Amino acid sequence: MPSRFAPEPPFRHDQPQRTAVLLCNLGTPDAPTAPAVRRYLAQFLGDDRVVEIPRIAWLPILHGIILRTRPAKSAAKYATVWHEKDGSPLQHWSARQALLLRGWLGEAGHNVLVRHAMRYGNPSIPSVLDALKAEGATRILILPLYPQYSGTTTASVFDAVYDWARTQRHIPELRFVNRYHDDASYIDALAQRIEAHWRGNGRGEKLVMSFHGVPERTLHLGDPYHCESRKTARLLAERLGLSPSQYLVTFQSRFGKAKWLEPYTEPSLIELARSGTKRVDVVCPGFTSDCLETLEEISQEAREAFLHAGGEQFEFIACLNDSAPWITALSRIAQQHMQGWPTQKAPQAELEASLERAKAVGAQR
Repeated sequence: MPSRFAPEPPFRHDQPQRTAVLLCNLGTPDAPTAPAVRRYLAQFLGDDRVVEIPRIAWLPILHGIILRTRPAKSAAKYATVWHEKDGSPLQHWSARQALLLRGWLGEAGHNVLVRHAMRYGNPSIPSVLDALKAEGATRILILPLYPQYSGTTTASVFDAVYDWARTQRHIPELRFVNRYHDDASYIDALAQRIEAHWRGNGRGEKLVMSFHGVPERTLHLGDPYHCESRKTARLLAERLGLSPSQYLVTFQSRFGKAKWLEPYTEPSLIELARSGTKRVDVVCPGFTSDCLETLEEISQEAREAFLHAGGEQFEFIACLNDSAPWITALSRIAQQHMQGWPTQKAPQAELEASLERAKAVGAQR
């Protein structure tokens, strides 16, 4: 009788048990083409964590309308931010973060495996968990690259891990990072990013903090995302020494006709321009990597809307990406959640090689 469990990797008595960190991000199509985007959207919008509409009503809309009309339009948008060499910005930055985090942790004396995976698209969470297990990982820290917890993002990552675990005979010890929206090192990394931009480009009249939106209904159902986003914004403003009149919190990426968290980003920027604000600085604190939503929706579409409405200068502040303060924050968060796990102090040769790889990546910035 065939087993419902996946075959276990070959057992080796001499293989040391390893600790691993898995960075998880939302996902990206494999290419800026309609077929690739269609595959990605089918997985993304087919997740009932993302769209909480009864399947019997939603799936005909998804497959009969959205997946027939949206992929080509989205592919054209992806093409405007796709790198000829590096491909998807989200894939690029997530991979670099994993590589650099391995070096940072190695420098702190932790010989751990570090990989990245995508909730939708590739590399998939199950495939990377399989690979980590084959490398001897018996303890895995799941670290979503979402600072603010939401059922639509963080919980969906956990679903993917749980689903994978159901197929395993020998399940590694698992830990999950739910949130770090108020972590001091994360807030400081954001502040340093903004301050560096201000030093090089001057400072605008208003700092707009744009977070990804979710349906307002989720707030009333108990999702903490709205409150955690607001707390991040408040702590960041305090760290920057801003008064309430000097910054504005907004929400972007609305999808469908339902009411989402307000105020919406683009209408807010248009209103600022019409009321006489000449320059805005826009940052996306909830995105740890630049992606379609920051590079196209904010830096292109929102910029055009602000300038068309009478604004004169729109400054987009890049996401944390591979900045040293952010990798330092990730390292501290990972170490905090790995406490009590043996992480095998790295042999000197392996540690030096890990640090050299991290330095080489950093030198390319």
